[in-house]
Amino acid sequence: MSSTPQAPSARARLQVCGLHKRYGTVTALAGVDLRIDAGEFVALLGPNGAGKSTLYQILSGLFHADQGDVRLCGHAVSRAPTRALAHLGLVFQEPTLDLDLSVAANLSFHAGLHGLGRARARRRIREELERAGLWEQRRTRCRALSGGNRRKVELARALLHEPDVLALDECTVGLDVASRADIIEHVRALCRDRGVAVLWATHLVDEAEGAQRIVVLHRGRVLAEGDAAALTRAGGASSLSEAFLALTDQRRSPAGSPA
Repeated sequence: MSSTPQAPSARARLQVCGLHKRYGTVTALAGVDLRIDAGEFVALLGPNGAGKSTLYQILSGLFHADQGDVRLCGHAVSRAPTRALAHLGLVFQEPTLDLDLSVAANLSFHAGLHGLGRARARRRIREELERAGLWEQRRTRCRALSGGNRRKVELARALLHEPDVLALDECTVGLDVASRADIIEHVRALCRDRGVAVLWATHLVDEAEGAQRIVVLHRGRVLAEGDAAALTRAGGASSLSEAFLALTDQRRSPAGSPA
């Protein structure tokens, strides 16, 4: 059930090896190891302050780790960031759409950043918007969309360059139950149909329950890893929620490290 250091592997789409990050005297990540192969849906489950967002900022190249390595399809983010990040699609917790631009304009701008030619960009924008059920709203300003549809646009944007790895950080925060379920199913279909490796960060146990693997992160450390049934059994609990609370000791102590 517990995490063990992983040796570099050609099969892994995403591999995190011995990742450490500190902010002054506060430890955000303390030796995190993680591996995701093609087609896997892995939930990164942790309370607020567990270190999830710090991990994502390092994955994206926005922050540098103090120690350790992140590899995307074999390319190290620290040494070959352009090659590595070409394999990554990201949806951050905070919305990042330009609300005054149309859906298509938001996606076109992002396609340009990834160097997609005009013909390919048009094709990929149509494919992803049709998959999301938003092609008819392509000329709509993002400000006029519901919260759930804005997230679908961000997901479509993250997939334009056909990444091998998709990382989503608390992407359903503030959405209603139906919108959350719709996005989760959409992402799971990417694993099944395209072989995309998915890392889904959440603090919500119900979002993690259906994952192939759940990695429990707390105070910058991986405490446990396995599917919902294995984690529940190992925790001597009657539910994943109960096991998660016991593992992270949330009833007695608040989380104290950066998100």
